[in-house]
Amino acid sequence: VADLQEQYSNFCSENFRKTKPFISSILQEMDEEIKKGKKEGILLNIAGNNHLVPVERLTGEDFWLVSKVLQNQSSISGMDVRYNTIGDTGAYYAAKLLQKQPCITYLNLMFNDIGPEGGESIAKALHKNKTLKYLRMTGNKIENKGGMFFASMLQINSSLEKLDLGDCDLGMQSVIAFATVLTQNQAIKGINLNRPILYGEEEESTVHIGHMLKENHVLLELHMCKHGIRNYGIQQLCDALYLNSSLRYLDVSCNKITRDGMVYLADVLKSNTTLEVIDLSFNRIENTGANYLSETLTSHNRSLKALSVVSNKIEGEGLVALSKSMKINLTLSNIYIWGNKFDKATCMAFSDLMQSGRLQPDNTDVEPYVVDGHVYLAEVSNGLKKHYYWTPSYGDAYAPSSSAGFALVPVGQHL
Repeated sequence: VADLQEQYSNFCSENFRKTKPFISSILQEMDEEIKKGKKEGILLNIAGNNHLVPVERLTGEDFWLVSKVLQNQSSISGMDVRYNTIGDTGAYYAAKLLQKQPCITYLNLMFNDIGPEGGESIAKALHKNKTLKYLRMTGNKIENKGGMFFASMLQINSSLEKLDLGDCDLGMQSVIAFATVLTQNQAIKGINLNRPILYGEEEESTVHIGHMLKENHVLLELHMCKHGIRNYGIQQLCDALYLNSSLRYLDVSCNKITRDGMVYLADVLKSNTTLEVIDLSFNRIENTGANYLSETLTSHNRSLKALSVVSNKIEGEGLVALSKSMKINLTLSNIYIWGNKFDKATCMAFSDLMQSGRLQPDNTDVEPYVVDGHVYLAEVSNGLKKHYYWTPSYGDAYAPSSSAGFALVPVGQHL
């Protein structure tokens, strides 16, 4: 079989297209890996946001040529083409690739200008595909129409384990459709429905997701950022969590949950033994909400491992209460508190936790430093999902310190 780079050049000349140096160099790297004896599990990374090399972003036509090269390659199992401009044309060829290439288990198409038609092509290709485990469509505006095609696909497909439709402009109808099909689907372990376009204050979609959690015993990871969840919504989710025994990672960041909503969460955490990661970042739980959680974490819960309360208008009293609960509760290993109001007592409390070895530097987003005998806290770039939208130019994109949620609840092979 000809080298990948050679095949690409041949396809370009046959179709009177210019070869792109960026694609050629990446295919050359793939050829070298294959020559070294790597026969499977190779990830083809053609991300358009790589700042270390001159990148010419892929168009739909470029994707077509690359997909032709990959059709007979059993050694390549993943493809990452994030931040390109393949559009609906590229999505059509991605769908064709999923039909013809039985080895691909991971496909990342995030932020590629794919619209409802492209979403439809990919969803329909997954009716028959039995190998793709993880699909990432983040940031492609497939809207309500595209969302409905994905929801109906989940009634048929039984191999996809993780689906990310965050920032896809899903509507109320499609979010409810996902909640409905997930009561039956036995394969999906992680789903991301972040930032749908919802109108009204009824929290109808959250009610449906609550019903789904009562029925579904397979889902491990659920992301519901920017759903406009208020206290009524978190009450619905918590009622479901009394009956759910599978969910391990709940992300309700960037919502409108206040201290009253924490009454329900603190109460369900007294009996729920499966939840390990809770992301409450960018809500408004304040001191009272932090106190409710601290009481439960001190006296009852011994299963939660990570809690993020970043930017929640918590002051010294609530933060000190959380730090005290960590001294008694030895299961809680990760806590993220930046963006709240630190006073002297908070700085001392978290400094003591870290100096005593109870809180590891990699497991929190603050670091103590001393000026003129006073302890202060500085921000550190750690978190539950720091590399959700971007990957660092250097170092490990999946390092447990910056992707703690994924490290604690590893659903699938990739973030």
